[in-house]
Amino acid sequence: MKYERILLKISGEVLSGKSPIDFDNVTAAAEHIKALHDNGCKLGVVVGGGNIWRGRSSGSMERNRADNIGMLATACNSLALEQALVDLGVPVRVLSAVSMDTFMDSYSAREANRSIDEGTVVIFACGTGSPFFTTDTAAALRAAQIHADAMLLAKNVDGIYTADPTKDPTAKRYARIGYDEVIARDLKATDITAICFARENHLPLLLFAMRSSENFVAAANGINVGTVVDDKPGFEYAE
Repeated sequence: MKYERILLKISGEVLSGKSPIDFDNVTAAAEHIKALHDNGCKLGVVVGGGNIWRGRSSGSMERNRADNIGMLATACNSLALEQALVDLGVPVRVLSAVSMDTFMDSYSAREANRSIDEGTVVIFACGTGSPFFTTDTAAALRAAQIHADAMLLAKNVDGIYTADPTKDPTAKRYARIGYDEVIARDLKATDITAICFARENHLPLLLFAMRSSENFVAAANGINVGTVVDDKPGFEYAE
């Protein structure tokens, strides 16, 4: 494996289907994680909450409260993903940035690293534990705290495009792009805070579609199955 220690970010939307938490889709996500684990990767996982709640769902609700609901949504998804991994025989624990000891353990970098070193998949719930920060930013933060070699972002799209490919048929996918180019072009691959944090910590980001376990293992092996964001200047389009 090119990247042996990985922070994996999974969008909450990929867990939805016939219901906000569709256990068939949760199991599929768990199978992808198992494939990485079986290939020797040390894993931390951040899962979003967009299948249950997004900030834009809140209307005129005060932002702090809306984001608190979003954090609880990530906790629900984390527990569902934990159960799916348990069912597959993968050692796993959930650590929460917000204290809720009845349901899961509280987060500490020390506990996270100890568990990951032992081969346990650690799921990080409740984002950073503070409002106004996305789960992508939380993923970049946790990646730095667990000393990840790379951050993998599994999404519904297969990379970063020059424009929204669902609206613009001429949109081109980037095979590779530098952090500064993402910021300068105001690309919506992930939020700017996460990109800036990754740049400061020289953390490569690999964005790809959550289609198969092969994509996950290929990305961990350094094969570009979507878009790579790194500290090299400029960009390259996919062929």
